[in-house]
Amino acid sequence: WGCPWRPPALILPPDAEKSPGYWNKGARRRLELALALQPAAQRAKNIILFMGDGMGLSTMSAARIYKGQLAGGSGEESVLAMETFPHMALAKVSGAVLGGTFLLPLLETPLHPSCFQTYTIDRQVPDSAGTGTAYLCGVKANAKTLGLSGAAVYGKCRTTFGNEVDSVLHRARLAGKSVGIVTTTRVQHASPGAAYAHSASRGWYADANMPKEALRDGCKDIAYQLVHNTDINVILGGGRMYMTPKRTPDPEYPEDPDQNGTRIDGRDLIAEWLSAKQGARYVWDKKGLDAVEDDAVSHLMGLFEPKDMRYELNRNTSTDPSIVEMTEKAIRILRRNPSGFFLFVEDDHVPHAGGRIDHGHHSGRAKQALMEAVMLDRAVARAGELTSPADTLTVVTADHSHVFTFGGSTPRGNSIFGLAPKKAKDKRAYTSILYGNGPGYSIRDGARPAASLPAAEDKDYRQQAAVPLETETHSGEDVVVLAQGPMAHLFHGVQEQHYIAHAMAYAACLEPYATEPGCRAARRASQGTQCSPQPLLTLLALCVAALIVRG
Repeated sequence: WGCPWRPPALILPPDAEKSPGYWNKGARRRLELALALQPAAQRAKNIILFMGDGMGLSTMSAARIYKGQLAGGSGEESVLAMETFPHMALAKVSGAVLGGTFLLPLLETPLHPSCFQTYTIDRQVPDSAGTGTAYLCGVKANAKTLGLSGAAVYGKCRTTFGNEVDSVLHRARLAGKSVGIVTTTRVQHASPGAAYAHSASRGWYADANMPKEALRDGCKDIAYQLVHNTDINVILGGGRMYMTPKRTPDPEYPEDPDQNGTRIDGRDLIAEWLSAKQGARYVWDKKGLDAVEDDAVSHLMGLFEPKDMRYELNRNTSTDPSIVEMTEKAIRILRRNPSGFFLFVEDDHVPHAGGRIDHGHHSGRAKQALMEAVMLDRAVARAGELTSPADTLTVVTADHSHVFTFGGSTPRGNSIFGLAPKKAKDKRAYTSILYGNGPGYSIRDGARPAASLPAAEDKDYRQQAAVPLETETHSGEDVVVLAQGPMAHLFHGVQEQHYIAHAMAYAACLEPYATEPGCRAARRASQGTQCSPQPLLTLLALCVAALIVRG
């Protein structure tokens, strides 16, 4: 428990599962692990928050099967790396808000699975901006607003001032930790934007995207705030066009005017960022990222596409880094800080406005979404290899879910993208995966077209949807939170989504919990190079003495 363990592909003897002993032995092993599980009550030096944008429980389950099938198995018995984490909670996306102070009483409650609800103040089913403000800043807010309390009104610039709320990332930087953002979307997107921006609209990527009234009233675009609000050590993702003046050719697509810079204020924010940071480096392709020496930079910005990065299944592996590669580079740079680090990693599973998981679902392309979920899990596994659960709290969750499901009484080992074994009432085949709404709705000659193979296995195949919409929508059910490391046991029960930020802040002794018991000792421990070596020498002497006594 709590180890970065990745289970091997299971190769079972024929008929092994038919024996009761097989299941009894496995259950006993899990029971022994559960009985041995103890809370890690020390404070966290490092925090990594993995956010699968749109990665609801049905997406996780389907991604687990897909992962196993990619490895050559039937899929159902596969285990995601994130699923090996010992502590679990659910975050509510709809429901009632807990009042008053809610963290400290929960520290004394029995441990049990927890759930987190993801609704916003004004919506039953949320968007990525309102949820980002909740799990990063610790307060529920209105949909489409970033880093602002519920007193701010969407699209109204003047309601920004005085309603700003700071993220855990910002508080970690103020506490002396290094901080970073990794995303497969534009770095100005709603989810990463909640880590550093205060904006009455999630769509104010650059000043060109803002109404004149907002500019006159003094509001700043999200790209500007990325460079000027918080001293972020590592920034990796897409979003080049929002950083440079209008008509500036893109370095990767210089002949395509649609990829040019968009800023109307004439500012080159990349150049401003580089000039303000000693030891800073900017790269725009995988070759540049690979050339960065981990111990030679204090700050790294990598913007690999004009807007969002490409889906993993469409990625040019020679020019664009994967989420796994970006996560590894970020950790190697951030972990050099003896005071620790905070890293936010997002993969959006849908193609139109968020991480690529979110984007894949919005477009009704399940294979794109599930591959992104598998890649996020690989990033979780790699992070576990580069850090230790002894000092690193790792949290994996989603901001919301989607109207995505799979079923149809499919047999064991059926391709997750395959057909149900029986035809529907209209005597036409259908895929196991379906959407409640979205662009997959289709009527031809007065009837639903029959699904068929191999078309349904294609990466760009759109699974059928029940209701016609231009883009598929989010869903409102609770999302899972998985955790390992120091204070991971705080993630339990059915919780409001904003509790995530408070549990992380408490675990790492960040505001408003910086003066809680144990934090002073934790700060001394994180500055180990300044501590006396005497305790370690004493322990070593005792160990040597014990070995001598034993002969």
